[in-house]
Amino acid sequence: MNTETMKKIVLITGATSGIGLACAKKFAENGDKLILTGRNERRLADIRKELTEKGTEVLTLAFDVRDREEAARMISALPVEWQQIDVLVNNAGLALGLEPEYEGNLDEWETMIDTNIKGLLTMTRLIVPGMVERNRGHIINVGSVAGDAAYAGGNVYCATKAAVKALTDGLRIDVANTAIRVTNLKPGLVETNFSNIRFHGDNDRAANVYKGIQPLTGDDIADVAVYAANAPAHVQIAEVLILATHQASGSVIVRKNQ
Repeated sequence: MNTETMKKIVLITGATSGIGLACAKKFAENGDKLILTGRNERRLADIRKELTEKGTEVLTLAFDVRDREEAARMISALPVEWQQIDVLVNNAGLALGLEPEYEGNLDEWETMIDTNIKGLLTMTRLIVPGMVERNRGHIINVGSVAGDAAYAGGNVYCATKAAVKALTDGLRIDVANTAIRVTNLKPGLVETNFSNIRFHGDNDRAANVYKGIQPLTGDDIADVAVYAANAPAHVQIAEVLILATHQASGSVIVRKNQ
């Protein structure tokens, strides 16, 4: 049985870039064993090689969290020594577009809902029963400041992150009679490939999102995730809002030199 002094098994979804990759590296530095998931099998292999060479035990699973059957197949086929997952980091998620709700792309809405909400639910349903049975574990959901209040053009993305908050709070209630802890991380502006994906590869438009402000980095969010996961057993870091210094909310950002 794992103890606080032993390596944890940490499963991170969406681990090939951004916050997910930063979490992988930070948990690796912490000495934990990693199960990394993502859609890009080659990228996963490269990350595994990099971390393995530094002494981290890494298992990679290439699948899309939107594919419920494939996710279930992958998790059920985990080797025995990897089955007792201690920390689940539900990070996989994305934003697409910034149009008014009445002009939105229905396919993009479906992708966000299926990834940000249903994918998170799938992984929770697959992993948490084992935690309940063992009476230990930690679920860290990557939400957003966007889940607190909508901003212009955010509509459906904001709704998905509001759902993450509600689902995280609901799960915390459901497992309150166990030793399982549940955390919602709510980042503000984080400079990753998030905006590049949102704007379909328009790098100039993506760069403007972070213009005039020093944004957070993936490492900043990963630091909080590792801290929460390693807090004393009686301490539950339930929710953390992490903003850049000159960001006050999802819609209030003070930009310099504009």
